[in-house]
Amino acid sequence: MTDPRLPALTGKVALVTGASGVIGAGIAERFARAGAAVVAHYHHGEKAARALVERLTGELGAEATALAADLTDERECRRLVEEAAAWRGGRLDALVNNAGIQPVQPFAEQTADDWRRLYEANVTSAFACTHAAAEVMGVQEGGGSVTHIASIEGSQPAFHHAHYNASKAAVIMHARAAALELGPRGIRVNTVSPGLIDQPGLAENWPEGVARWTEAAPLTRLGRPEDIGNACVFLASPAASWISGTDLTVDGGVSAHPTW
Repeated sequence: MTDPRLPALTGKVALVTGASGVIGAGIAERFARAGAAVVAHYHHGEKAARALVERLTGELGAEATALAADLTDERECRRLVEEAAAWRGGRLDALVNNAGIQPVQPFAEQTADDWRRLYEANVTSAFACTHAAAEVMGVQEGGGSVTHIASIEGSQPAFHHAHYNASKAAVIMHARAAALELGPRGIRVNTVSPGLIDQPGLAENWPEGVARWTEAAPLTRLGRPEDIGNACVFLASPAASWISGTDLTVDGGVSAHPTW
């Protein structure tokens, strides 16, 4: 069942990477509720991805399928995109590069290998999937939309996240640069930068962080996966047809809070 509050994406095909995770599943569900056929990518989370597909096809009556790929391998990125497009006759209208990792590690303990692993997962994967998607979107009628999931930490660093902070800043700039070059081919590229998104166990495991966040956020709550999904659906829709190369912050207003 489509949600009339969302922009209509009926007949469109969307690929969401990292859909076995909490945020990825939320993004995939919002695309399904907007009427899109959804490809849910996973790497290790096969059980979660297949449960998501069952829910989308069963409860929502949507078209959905799950595809596996290791996005640290450029060839796997290309295969994933090609299979996603082939699933519905060679078309891919939206790509959401959500897959990534967020290790917590003091800067003094980080190694070059740690940085390489994180960049492969967070930045190179987004580049490779976008590169492959552009080959499909650039020759189809209507072009396409690519959205990277970045973070407010791409512009506001956090302790023990130096490598993650830098990777999200790189993702934001990659989207802007890609928007510049892919625009003439009808492809829009943007980023969504979430704030703190709720997930099972977060309040119990990090009560002090959740308390600080809700106190600082003007909207006085944590984000929900559907908040990020709504932003991605909007950017993939005709309502955003003249939006490219921008970073949409979705953080309940916490970035507006004074830092002094």
